[in-house]
Amino acid sequence: MALITTGKPFIRALEQHGALGLYIPLEGGAEGRYQRRLRAAGYGMVHLTARGLGDLSAYLLDVHGVRPAHLGKKCVDSDAAVGYTYYIPPIARYQLEQLPAQSKGLVLWLLEGYVLSRQELEFLANLPTLEPKLKVVIEMGGDRTFTWQPLKTVVQAA
Repeated sequence: MALITTGKPFIRALEQHGALGLYIPLEGGAEGRYQRRLRAAGYGMVHLTARGLGDLSAYLLDVHGVRPAHLGKKCVDSDAAVGYTYYIPPIARYQLEQLPAQSKGLVLWLLEGYVLSRQELEFLANLPTLEPKLKVVIEMGGDRTFTWQPLKTVVQAA
């Protein structure tokens, strides 16, 4: 990898395909350069881990309920004794609404993408068609250099 990288081919590939699968050096550090290039190009950024996301469409695009661990505390009313349900806004859609007007869009950067099923990867590959200002980058594994492929290609290979 070059000492100074402009990141333009990466940004062009992301804008063209909408969703990319990344293979990055395991020692880390390389992805930070590309994240800075994306922010400098006018994109907002949301970092998430793929572990424990649950229903991706609900978590990213709809208001959804969560139940935190009850730690032995139970409800005293007539509901189930599993704790209260808290409703939280959709992560991606809320961040898209909060973007500045001059922003190009929002990049959803997912870590540990190898834990996702094929169906979840297909949903994420098609997500930029549902929300045109939303781009998806998923770290799929390690490699000797920072490389990327369109996510649809990664899904077909899986």
